[in-house]
Amino acid sequence: MKLLLHAISKVLLGIVLVGALIFVPAGTFSYMQGWLLMGILFIPMVAAGFVMFFKSPELLQKRLNAKEEQGEQRVVVLLSGLMFLAAFIVAGLNFRFGWLVLPCWISNVFAVVFLVAYVLYAEVLRENAYLSRTVEVQENQQVVDTGLYGVVRHPMYMSTLLLFLSMPLVLGSLFSFVIMLVYIPIIAKRIRNEEQVLEEGLQGYREYKQKVRHKVIPFIF
Repeated sequence: MKLLLHAISKVLLGIVLVGALIFVPAGTFSYMQGWLLMGILFIPMVAAGFVMFFKSPELLQKRLNAKEEQGEQRVVVLLSGLMFLAAFIVAGLNFRFGWLVLPCWISNVFAVVFLVAYVLYAEVLRENAYLSRTVEVQENQQVVDTGLYGVVRHPMYMSTLLLFLSMPLVLGSLFSFVIMLVYIPIIAKRIRNEEQVLEEGLQGYREYKQKVRHKVIPFIF
């Protein structure tokens, strides 16, 4: 019950915060692209949360734990938060003042891309029971090298890259998309630190890096 209440409170807080960041700058609730993003963001999140609660409560607890112990990763989390803050506010202002609002069909296309990325994210959660939101090596952790982990070393970041770059386009804001591109160097910084931690603490990870060469994007990066 404590875990369930924790998860519900996190989701409700997220809905309030994201909604405020989108609709307050927009100056109206008639921002249909904002509602579209809210729907595709939180409905699958709630569904996935209930699945984890009943099938793997330990994984849900790990996903809810967002407290980073390493200073370098705390900087990454801070930068990511500022990026989201700026992107959502600019998207709302873009709609309010009509700077450069993308057509609805672009929002719909990238809503589909967003949902596909959500499916990839869910598959990563299914494949790797050791996933947490913090950079750490867990007790009895083993290297996962099958499925998506046989394609890239960090499929979770592959899916989040698609998710985050789709969000501003769902909102119809090209300016917000440019802001979200900051996620690329942010995630590169996080991966460098994460791989250092894994190499030092996870047996077999160095060999896994030799086997799977690409970090996030197959054949590119």
